[in-house]
Amino acid sequence: MRQDKDGKGIQSIIRLTNIQDRPKLFSTFMLSLLAEVYANFPEEGDDDEPKLVIFIDEAHLVFREASKALLTQIEAIIKLIRSKGVGIYFCTQNPTDIPDIVLSQLGLKIQHALRAFTAKDRKAITKTTENYPDSEFYDTDTLITSMGIGEALITCLNEKGIPTPLAHTLLRAPISRMDILSDEEIDGVISSSELVKKYEESIDRESAHEMLKAKLEKAHKKEHQDELKKEKRKAEKATKNKKGFFEKLSQNTMVRQVGRTLARELGRSLLGILGVRRR
Repeated sequence: MRQDKDGKGIQSIIRLTNIQDRPKLFSTFMLSLLAEVYANFPEEGDDDEPKLVIFIDEAHLVFREASKALLTQIEAIIKLIRSKGVGIYFCTQNPTDIPDIVLSQLGLKIQHALRAFTAKDRKAITKTTENYPDSEFYDTDTLITSMGIGEALITCLNEKGIPTPLAHTLLRAPISRMDILSDEEIDGVISSSELVKKYEESIDRESAHEMLKAKLEKAHKKEHQDELKKEKRKAEKATKNKKGFFEKLSQNTMVRQVGRTLARELGRSLLGILGVRRR
């Protein structure tokens, strides 16, 4: 965990734009991240404040296509990671996006307004209000659809771990500039960062795709060489068999006599054609 020169924590943002369209990959990545945090952080017990807080935006992507086994693992990590002094916030548009087994482990709930445009929306609102403590001050079903911008219903756990009464609040807006940084501002932030020395140099490591491609090419090349060796052995064997056949014929007595007779008669015929008489 990094801190600035004043001892304040530094916010780190991981932007996963390339895998948001792959829910299974996204959920597997988040489980891997949480598991690594749990494995590397020491036990802290019940501290007054967490050592690390993780906000998971678009949390519905984590659970959209997660298998039962994956959900079980996420539930186990959510239960255990609190002992490491780590807080986890799931941010999503609708609480019903979070499975009940995970939702039941969350102590702080901040609910902004929900709008009922369809029958499905109304069912989702009814299910959402059932997740909050009963209140004698609010008609939760009506209030949750009538809140404006910045308003929210909040409940959390008190010091004894008991859910606090539901409170209708007006949240304070962030005191920051909600805008895109200019190129000059980005350069200034980068140049003053302690991480610039580590990450300034671009390293083009061999990717998994390149490694697999090289292995496939090597396998195809070896297969081609094996085929050539196999064809060569077949040709050598055929030549050897052919040579052995003629050697056997030349060693046969009858074949040798027939050969000498043919050669003698052929010689006489040629001499007769040339007009040479044998004495």
